[in-house]
Amino acid sequence: QDDTHKTLSPISLFLEAKPELFSGPKTHNSDRTMDLGLAEDHFSRPVGSFVASDIEQLKQAIGECKKLILELPEHSERQKDTVVKLIHLRLKLQELKDPEEDEPNLRVILEHRFSKEKSKSVKQTCDKCSAIIWGLIQTWYTCTGCYYRCHSKCMNLITKPCVRSKVSHQSEYELSICPEIGLDRQDYRCAECRTPISLRGVPTEARQCDYTGQYYCSTCHWNDTAIVPARVIHNWEFEPRKVCRSSLRYLALMMSRPVLKLKEINPLLFNFVEELVEIKKLRQDILLMKPYFLTCKEAMEARLLLQLQDRQHFVENDDMYSLQDLIDISSGRLSCSLTEIHTIFAKHIKLDCERCQAKGFVCELCKEGDILFPFDSHTSVCQDCSAVFHRDCYYDNSTTCPRCARMTERKQDDEELTESSGIK
Repeated sequence: QDDTHKTLSPISLFLEAKPELFSGPKTHNSDRTMDLGLAEDHFSRPVGSFVASDIEQLKQAIGECKKLILELPEHSERQKDTVVKLIHLRLKLQELKDPEEDEPNLRVILEHRFSKEKSKSVKQTCDKCSAIIWGLIQTWYTCTGCYYRCHSKCMNLITKPCVRSKVSHQSEYELSICPEIGLDRQDYRCAECRTPISLRGVPTEARQCDYTGQYYCSTCHWNDTAIVPARVIHNWEFEPRKVCRSSLRYLALMMSRPVLKLKEINPLLFNFVEELVEIKKLRQDILLMKPYFLTCKEAMEARLLLQLQDRQHFVENDDMYSLQDLIDISSGRLSCSLTEIHTIFAKHIKLDCERCQAKGFVCELCKEGDILFPFDSHTSVCQDCSAVFHRDCYYDNSTTCPRCARMTERKQDDEELTESSGIK
């Protein structure tokens, strides 16, 4: 045992100099080449104050531990045991550098609403300093609005407001493709934290965000990728592009918001993307079905309209789209799901419910055929009175609607009766 301590003198000296760092009995097993004295209480807070020499001694012990791991036989019990000890030493070093303090559960900074995390996962990364969050020994927070994560010690260094507030106050996309302004307009500084940057990587690499067109440092731009709305709308392109961290969060929060009016932004898109035309027709049919459900007790009890609760705008209008809608249209998922819902709705109105069937129409032009509904593919609807006819019988520009004619005639009769009776 004495020979072993001579071999690992830096570790042994450190343990003898600072025995209060660790607790637990020392082992006397001759098969063990080292013992750091770590037991169940190795994550407890050390007692007493520490100076720079304590950290240096712990670093030296870690270095000796690494060397020993390389010298020991691979996959041996002694090597595995030494690896565990090395992990404990590293955690203890991190604790000395960043001792945990009592922190409030909630903190509000620049419209971020930070909640103290209880998870001990070590797989998170601080969005401010880009370092790993060691959940076992460090306090960290997550913004409940934009999911910004950071160490407790980094919170006072945050300069970017919560993206959720921007989504609430300014729900619109940048619709120009990568609107670059140049590094000189940014004064050769990061667009977010103002750190000096350059394309040569001196002092820090400049990384461009494809969404904003601006340049960022490596701390604010992690080379994350996201689908850029402007490229989708103008080029129908869905290849993910590199974006900065704040753009990544903004795009994620905006993903399901119906803020894109394609008819105004790029009306020619409907001429080149057949799937868009199909989806538009299905949405128009669903809007025509909606009045049937609102006046049908069975449909309200069955909550049929809730099948579109994830896309609420589909039962409100037919021209607003979210970025998620366009992504699902491109992949074919939306067409399949919307066609299925359309079939369920039509089945209720035309087959399952007698009350809804009674609200159908008979073509007044040919007075033949089955009961017609405005969402049938072979029908036409009068834009003035909403009467339904066979498409082959009714043409918008050349056919007079019988229902409109009756209503006009009735209105004239009422006016004449009013005048003849002397009532103004």
